[in-house]
Amino acid sequence: MTELIDDYLDYLRHNQGRSPATAIKYGGYLRRLAGWIQEAGGHLLTLSSDDLEQFTGLVMHKEGLSPRSRRALVAAVRGFYSWARSRGHIRQDPAAGLPYPRAGLKLPTPMQLRHAEKLLMQPDISTFTGVRDAAILSVLIGCGLRIGGLCALNEGDLIFTDVDGVEWMIIRTREKGDRERLLPAPHETRLLVRAYLGHQELEHIDRHLENGDQVLFVSTRNRTVPEHQFRGEERRLAQRTIRDMIVRYGEAAGIPRKELHPHAMRHLYGTELAEDDVDLLVRQTLMGHVDSNSTKIYTHLAMRKLTQHMGKANPLSKVKTPVTDLLRHLQRDP
Repeated sequence: MTELIDDYLDYLRHNQGRSPATAIKYGGYLRRLAGWIQEAGGHLLTLSSDDLEQFTGLVMHKEGLSPRSRRALVAAVRGFYSWARSRGHIRQDPAAGLPYPRAGLKLPTPMQLRHAEKLLMQPDISTFTGVRDAAILSVLIGCGLRIGGLCALNEGDLIFTDVDGVEWMIIRTREKGDRERLLPAPHETRLLVRAYLGHQELEHIDRHLENGDQVLFVSTRNRTVPEHQFRGEERRLAQRTIRDMIVRYGEAAGIPRKELHPHAMRHLYGTELAEDDVDLLVRQTLMGHVDSNSTKIYTHLAMRKLTQHMGKANPLSKVKTPVTDLLRHLQRDP
């Protein structure tokens, strides 16, 4: 059964273009399924529809798996058996009608705009690490990159081009499933990245890769690597380091902990695109979403413009109410 699962995971990565993280997650679910049926003396290829429904439902519920997590489990099981049937391992697909558990829509929590401003002002740009950190934060906030895509950036992924006499920086990023996209960066991000690349301390760091490119955002210390090997790929900043950096700066600025993670900045990016009425297809491209439904979530979060319109146009703003005088007083003295 292990070999069968490994063959399917290879298919996911190499034929379907799924990310290594997805393959690892699906592999974990399928091995739990294999272990469960093995204890009963069965085999993956002999399971019935009822068996699969019991495992993905009651069994996983008792193990504490939430409905949202079980949706990924069902996707893994359905994908595996569809593949097994296409390869001739089974004649009928027992998972074809396997239901997905119902899970409520969980809206993401974006970082507030004023908190993003506070966060960006925290790094000490008189130091090399401060300039580096400010550049990293500006990419996360101004471009909405996933942290995996940011950490994987090399200097060759930055394209500086002239548009109508103005320099723009285009970021080539590879994120989920190694899908590549080109993303124009704000001028503020371009200037901070330029300052980082031009810093004299960066000149003395060996960040060259075997393909001739150079790691973009570098680590200044790594106790797990011998000094003579601390170069090239070993210089690349880890995701955990960036997450810790965000928390450190955010707590110093008094920002709520729930907003102190890279995806909160990505949510802010998506929300602001929706606030400015950017076309849905353009937003989908900028966010790197395969499914437009993922992009539509940010429309629910875009409330600033709606509240402004409501405040001016609603009927109560045009008539006298028992609290009209109080409201005017509060608006004069915030």
